[in-house]
Amino acid sequence: MKILLQLFITFAKIGGLTFGGGLAMLPMLKHELVTKRDWVTEDEIMDYYAIGQCTPGIIAVNTATFVGYKKKGIIGGIVATLGMVTPSIVIILAIASLLEAFMDNAILQHALSGIRAAACALIVNTVITLAKKSFADVLCIIIFVAVLALSLAFSLPSVAVIAVAGLIGVVTGIIRARRAKA
Repeated sequence: MKILLQLFITFAKIGGLTFGGGLAMLPMLKHELVTKRDWVTEDEIMDYYAIGQCTPGIIAVNTATFVGYKKKGIIGGIVATLGMVTPSIVIILAIASLLEAFMDNAILQHALSGIRAAACALIVNTVITLAKKSFADVLCIIIFVAVLALSLAFSLPSVAVIAVAGLIGVVTGIIRARRAKA
């Protein structure tokens, strides 16, 4: 029961204290789950995040579900997911009831502007950290450069890009394994 409460509180904290969506949550996910609690490794959190990126739903919620499931099975996945979404539901309901009255408030607009800037900085920091861990070899760098160039040039669906990159990884892994055996 203690671990379920810890799962709920940890993910409620992450869900309630991070702004900017899934990417902005990565630094806090890493700190809380890898560094502070040692519930998952950095590689696992990156894998969960990658899977969460290409499955339906919110990335952070999917990641919470994976971590909760790893720690305590199905009930852990449910509790972690509830922890992640509860603050958002409460905050959205509160904001919705007050939004109309304060939307033109200059202080609120400035606060939101500062929050967006901070979220961007956190995302850049996370991208750099993930890049350091993800560039395992030359192929990974080539895939990164190709995906970046194609994404900048065209509006490609994220799921398709991730699926193709994963397929390339599988095919090259099989080829490398066969060459190693030969």
